[in-house]
Amino acid sequence: MHIEFNYKNLPASDALETHAREALSNHVGRFSDRITRVEVHFADLNSTHKHGQNDKRVLFEARPTGMDPLAVESATDDFHTAVSDAVNKLQRVLTTRFERAATH
Repeated sequence: MHIEFNYKNLPASDALETHAREALSNHVGRFSDRITRVEVHFADLNSTHKHGQNDKRVLFEARPTGMDPLAVESATDDFHTAVSDAVNKLQRVLTTRFERAATH
């Protein structure tokens, strides 16, 4: 599973990328042979000059092999919480998608 990182309104962060990689490995690593790529999008919705409630957005875009891509997102007050929330959503969506594919 290849992971790509994209940033909007904030500089790249090794710490965020490490957190996202670990979260993906822990929550969806069991699906890694069935996912070609995951794109992780970090965005500060109010830019780096202002702070607001739920202004840190994380979007995971997963591309399962032979299936349509899917996306989940979370917006919270900090990126680490948003990553954790979004990766939990991604785990649920992938589990459902792969279980449905196995029954058809």
